[in-house]
Order: sequence, then structure tokens, then C-alpha cells
Amino acid sequence: MLLWPLLVYGAIVLSLVVLIMGLSYVLGQRHNDRATGQPYEGGIMSAGSARLRFSSQFYLVAMLFVIFDVETVFILAWAIAFRDLGWYGYIGVLVFIMLLVVVLIYEWRNGALDFGPDGKKILRAYKRMLNKPAEK
Repeated sequence: MLLWPLLVYGAIVLSLVVLIMGLSYVLGQRHNDRATGQPYEGGIMSAGSARLRFSSQFYLVAMLFVIFDVETVFILAWAIAFRDLGWYGYIGVLVFIMLLVVVLIYEWRNGALDFGPDGKKILRAYKRMLNKPAEK
């Protein structure tokens, strides 16, 4: 079998990991200051629970990112193999792009692209404010 190169590679990787961890342990600094064991994030000491609730808009934006990030990979791979795929590849990528447009319309309708306050509501409130009689 040709499994021995994989085993040799695995042994080399494992030995490098053990070597690096060992050198880190031997050469690294050891100190136990007051704040060493406390979590630290971006210069701010943590307070409260890490269990936060995110709005559904966060997940819609995350879904948009994943969809259009994966789309880039697939279309780049299609572009590289463009001549080999021929018309079947061209039709396939058109179907793929049409599915992406459908997903984009779905996300748009669900409000994933609505960032900030609704502009129409702000204009209505502003008009009401202008039409309101002045208080004395």
C-alpha cells in the first residue's frame, strides 16, 4: 500500500508540534501576576455573562455573507475551467447565479438589507413635527 507517506507526514507533523510546544514550555516566561488568569478582550475587562442574544437581522446578514462568499469561490472555479466546461458549464453557472438572485430577493424582502431606522417613518415623524402647532 501507499499509506506509508501519509504516516511519515503525520509523524513529522506530530513531532514538530511536540517540539514547538516543548520549546515554548522550556523557553517561555512563567509569571503569576494578579491579572494573569483573568479574561481580557480588547483592553476591556469582561463584565457580565458571555451569553448574549442576537437579533434575527444578525443571522440574516451572516447568511448573506456565507452565501456570497461561497458564491465567489464557485464562480472563480467556474471561470478557471471556463473553456473545458463549455455550454453546460455556462448554463450551470447561469442557474447558480439565478438562485443567488432569488436568495438576495428573499433576504431583501425579509429586511436583511435594512440597516438603521426606516426612512419613511422618519419622514412621517418629521412632517408631524412641522405640522404641530408651536407650544407657548
